[in-house]
Amino acid sequence: MIHNISYRTFVYSTEDEENVVKSLNYIFLEPSPVKTITEDHFGNDILILSQKISKKRYVRDIVNFLNENLSQQDKDVLREELSRRMDDKGNLFMRFDKQEAYDENLKLTYDGDAIHVRIKIASYPVSKENAIRVAKEIFDFLE
Repeated sequence: MIHNISYRTFVYSTEDEENVVKSLNYIFLEPSPVKTITEDHFGNDILILSQKISKKRYVRDIVNFLNENLSQQDKDVLREELSRRMDDKGNLFMRFDKQEAYDENLKLTYDGDAIHVRIKIASYPVSKENAIRVAKEIFDFLE
């Protein structure tokens, strides 16, 4: 079970907000991000788009999307790195390439300029080990 899925991404002054929202729309279907404006070191505006998704139907759709659209290579990476991507509170972290998502291709990345996703796994009692066990039940490729 999953409590919620949240994401965060940045829109830099050199990027078009509509294009970044299109990238979000590919993964999250109907995103309605909260917008926050901050500045970089040079005084340029940076728009932060973020959202926390808790509706079970939307969470289920996102899980199905990830199960169906991650490449075998990325599934293997997640399986191998599962312990490092899960924290002690049951948060599973992933980053997806913004440009690839714009082109409707789901691709993991290590780059900071990405769509940062946090999946809050429900496990009782809360522990990294229990969350990993539950994540393996939710995501068919983690076995």
